[in-house]
Amino acid sequence: MLASLAALLLAAPASALELPLPPPGEDVVGQLQVIKAKYEDTFADIGTANDLGYLEMVAANPGVDPWLPGVGTEIILPTRFILPPGPREGIVINLAEYRMYYFPKGQNVVHTYPLGIGREGWGSPITNTSIIAKTPNPSWTPPASIRKEHAAEGDPLPAVVPAGPDNPLGPFKFTLGTPGYLIHGSNKKFGIGMRVSHGCFRMLNHNVLELAKMAPVGTPLRIINQPYKFGVAGGKVYLEAHTPLDDHGEPSVVDKHTEVINALLKRDDLKDDARLDWEVVREVVAAEDGLPVEIAAPREQVASAAAH
Repeated sequence: MLASLAALLLAAPASALELPLPPPGEDVVGQLQVIKAKYEDTFADIGTANDLGYLEMVAANPGVDPWLPGVGTEIILPTRFILPPGPREGIVINLAEYRMYYFPKGQNVVHTYPLGIGREGWGSPITNTSIIAKTPNPSWTPPASIRKEHAAEGDPLPAVVPAGPDNPLGPFKFTLGTPGYLIHGSNKKFGIGMRVSHGCFRMLNHNVLELAKMAPVGTPLRIINQPYKFGVAGGKVYLEAHTPLDDHGEPSVVDKHTEVINALLKRDDLKDDARLDWEVVREVVAAEDGLPVEIAAPREQVASAAAH
């Protein structure tokens, strides 16, 4: 797979993921990239350097050891995305891909960042809300439930954790209109792009500081859980599949099939498209690698088949 991709991919590491928006009617941004691992590289390090989360690195590189990829191993950087469905405004968080998209007003770009989200039992909400406050160098007042959990593990927390390197909120926090939830940095190197938090959204510190400069109070925020995203680019149809999130275990194959159909039905421009190759769709859903894959045969091929 890597060899066949290599000719299509860029060879340089990504910089911050600010990507031009596609033309109207199209949904795909960015390009996949390939790098060669150095001896000391881990997926966590490569992800931090390229604004990618741990699990999306693992999904895009099946069979590669995330802790010791090995010198010279080709690593796919999954820096091509189908934009989430719905309005391209404000902030959109897609829980299923552990990722945020920020559409700054009046600019024809999107910024996208990996996120740590709520772990099982502490799920992050699906809702429409907004940023209601911005706080640099925040202190942290742990809720009673979290203090109780830490105390039970022999790791008691103080009533207030001051700003600084020991503060789990990192250098900045955004307060959301949904009570009890924040977007914030982190004092931990590991956990971005995973289910790790008590429901809040963790960002890499350089990402949260960048977002802090751009996103004003009042920015709308839409939180969705969309494991299957359909998109169009250059007249071709693509599908991007992620592992569905469910606090109660993995969804069944039937659930996945239903979710794919439901995602497709929301696309009026695609739902009656006779070109869709359902065999490829099934392969993409089974792989759950987070990479946009073309799923439609060329129109002339479909027309030829219909003529016979």
